[in-house]
Amino acid sequence: MELKLIDATGKEAGGVVAADSLFAREYNEALVHQLVTAYQANARSGNRAQKDRGQVRHSTKKPWRQKGTGRARAGMTSSPLWRGGGRVFPSTPDENFSQKVNRKMFRAGMAAILSQLARDGRISVIDSLQVTAPKTKLLANQLKGMGIAERVLIITAEVDENLWLSSRNLPNVLVLKPHQADPVSLIRFDRVLLTRDAVKAFEELYA
Repeated sequence: MELKLIDATGKEAGGVVAADSLFAREYNEALVHQLVTAYQANARSGNRAQKDRGQVRHSTKKPWRQKGTGRARAGMTSSPLWRGGGRVFPSTPDENFSQKVNRKMFRAGMAAILSQLARDGRISVIDSLQVTAPKTKLLANQLKGMGIAERVLIITAEVDENLWLSSRNLPNVLVLKPHQADPVSLIRFDRVLLTRDAVKAFEELYA
């Protein structure tokens, strides 16, 4: 598989040969869906809490007598059938939403995502990306000069401090290392910009 190589002005400057097992794999929609769902679930924290019938504030007095009223019998207002009563199976703060994904499945899913991005023309490779000073304007102008106006995910083998500091105030730019790349970010951004070293690092991780 050959990925498009661009220069500092955004013009095509040849191609970069990449592993077919990583960038030319068949797209598996079910696997990618499972991968994205599991990633989002694993990032979820159990921060909600509900009360059962023993925890709600209520009176222990019987609402009305057992017989003779024509109404259904009732013992306490804390019953889950009552408004303001406790929940039958309440949510707890220590609830675990995590889903297990095997390493082989994760690698196959990441390869499927990268392959589809390559087929759609959303992946570009650049020799290197550096910023001379930690200024947001410098990186914004550099991306503008490359013709990148959409949301872009920049993946580089070594994140330079100037590059990282310059990208923090750009809402449509995210800078990551290859091992930090996740399926949600790869899908969410319109454009993925890789350095040559990042391509090699991806091949070592997932190919």
